[in-house]
Amino acid sequence: MFIFLVLGMLFMLFTLFILFAGFGTMAKGGDFNKKYGNKLMQARVAAQALAILFFALFAFTL
Repeated sequence: MFIFLVLGMLFMLFTLFILFAGFGTMAKGGDFNKKYGNKLMQARVAAQALAILFFALFAFTL
């Protein structure tokens, strides 16, 4: 189904956005990084897992 491909790509872009946001907070450092650095990485892993799930669903529904 085409929707799985679209959702996979959306979560892939969301993963990329979170990754760069994490890089930015790590480079800046400070209190924001201490407070949200780990949460950003957890969100990245979750978005990455969803992207893989939707790509796998797309592959298996062909």
